[in-house]
Amino acid sequence: MNITPIQPINTIADLNQAAPAAKSGSELPFQALFEDAASKVEQTSGDLDQKVAQLATGDSDNLHDIMIASQKATLSVQLLVQLRNKVLDSYNEIMRMNV
Repeated sequence: MNITPIQPINTIADLNQAAPAAKSGSELPFQALFEDAASKVEQTSGDLDQKVAQLATGDSDNLHDIMIASQKATLSVQLLVQLRNKVLDSYNEIMRMNV
Protein backbone atom coordinates (compact mmCIF):
# COMPACT_ATOMS: atom_id res chain seq x y z
CA MET A 1 0.00 0.00 0.00
CA ASN A 2 1.52 3.28 -1.16
CA ILE A 3 0.64 6.38 0.89
CA THR A 4 1.34 9.76 -0.65
CA PRO A 5 2.45 12.46 1.79
CA ILE A 6 0.53 15.68 2.29
CA GLN A 7 2.09 18.54 0.35
CA PRO A 8 2.17 22.04 1.86
CA ILE A 9 0.00 24.71 0.25
CA ASN A 10 2.02 27.85 -0.43
CA THR A 11 -0.21 29.90 -2.72
CA ILE A 12 -3.84 30.36 -3.65
CA ALA A 13 -3.13 28.64 -6.98
CA ASP A 14 -1.94 25.57 -5.06
CA LEU A 15 -5.15 25.63 -3.05
CA ASN A 16 -7.27 25.83 -6.21
CA GLN A 17 -5.42 22.89 -7.72
CA ALA A 18 -5.73 20.86 -4.51
CA ALA A 19 -9.53 21.21 -4.29
CA PRO A 20 -11.08 21.63 -7.73
CA ALA A 21 -14.32 19.95 -6.58
CA ALA A 22 -14.97 22.79 -4.14
CA LYS A 23 -15.69 25.16 -7.02
CA SER A 24 -18.75 24.82 -9.22
CA GLY A 25 -17.86 26.61 -12.41
CA SER A 26 -16.64 30.08 -11.53
CA GLU A 27 -18.55 30.32 -8.24
CA LEU A 28 -17.11 29.96 -4.80
CA PRO A 29 -18.85 27.48 -2.48
CA PHE A 30 -20.14 30.19 -0.14
CA GLN A 31 -21.30 32.30 -3.06
CA ALA A 32 -23.35 29.39 -4.37
CA LEU A 33 -24.80 28.82 -0.89
CA PHE A 34 -25.74 32.50 -0.54
CA GLU A 35 -27.31 32.64 -4.01
CA ASP A 36 -29.27 29.48 -3.27
CA ALA A 37 -30.60 31.00 -0.05
CA ALA A 38 -31.63 34.16 -1.91
CA SER A 39 -33.42 32.15 -4.59
CA LYS A 40 -35.24 30.12 -1.91
CA VAL A 41 -36.47 33.37 -0.35
CA GLU A 42 -37.88 34.45 -3.72
CA GLN A 43 -39.41 31.03 -4.32
CA THR A 44 -41.11 30.76 -0.92
CA SER A 45 -42.34 34.34 -1.11
CA GLY A 46 -43.84 33.70 -4.54
CA ASP A 47 -45.48 30.51 -3.28
CA LEU A 48 -46.99 32.40 -0.35
CA ASP A 49 -48.29 35.17 -2.63
CA GLN A 50 -49.87 32.57 -4.91
CA LYS A 51 -51.62 30.79 -2.02
CA VAL A 52 -52.90 34.07 -0.55
CA ALA A 53 -54.26 35.09 -3.95
CA GLN A 54 -56.01 31.72 -4.29
CA LEU A 55 -57.59 32.17 -0.87
CA ALA A 56 -58.67 35.74 -1.68
CA THR A 57 -60.29 34.72 -4.96
CA GLY A 58 -62.02 31.70 -3.42
CA ASP A 59 -60.06 29.12 -5.42
CA SER A 60 -58.78 27.57 -2.19
CA ASP A 61 -60.07 27.26 1.35
CA ASN A 62 -56.98 25.62 2.87
CA LEU A 63 -55.89 28.11 5.49
CA HIS A 64 -53.36 25.65 6.90
CA ASP A 65 -51.48 25.61 3.55
CA ILE A 66 -51.18 29.39 3.74
CA MET A 67 -49.87 29.22 7.31
CA ILE A 68 -47.29 26.60 6.30
CA ALA A 69 -46.20 28.69 3.30
CA SER A 70 -46.01 31.75 5.56
CA GLN A 71 -43.74 29.95 8.03
CA LYS A 72 -41.53 28.66 5.21
CA ALA A 73 -41.18 32.19 3.83
CA THR A 74 -40.40 33.57 7.29
CA LEU A 75 -37.76 30.92 7.98
CA SER A 76 -36.08 31.39 4.62
CA VAL A 77 -35.84 35.15 5.18
CA GLN A 78 -34.45 34.59 8.68
CA LEU A 79 -31.85 32.18 7.29
CA LEU A 80 -30.77 34.70 4.65
CA VAL A 81 -30.51 37.47 7.26
CA GLN A 82 -28.41 35.26 9.54
CA LEU A 83 -26.11 34.35 6.63
CA ARG A 84 -25.70 38.04 5.86
CA ASN A 85 -24.98 38.81 9.51
CA LYS A 86 -22.32 36.09 9.68
CA VAL A 87 -20.67 37.40 6.52
CA LEU A 88 -20.58 40.94 7.91
CA ASP A 89 -19.25 39.73 11.26
CA SER A 90 -16.52 37.75 9.51
CA TYR A 91 -15.60 40.71 7.32
CA ASN A 92 -15.40 43.02 10.34
CA GLU A 93 -13.28 40.48 12.20
CA ILE A 94 -10.86 40.24 9.28
CA MET A 95 -10.65 44.04 9.07
CA ARG A 96 -9.74 44.21 12.78
CA MET A 97 -6.80 41.82 12.34
CA ASN A 98 -3.34 43.25 12.69
CA VAL A 99 -1.13 42.46 9.73
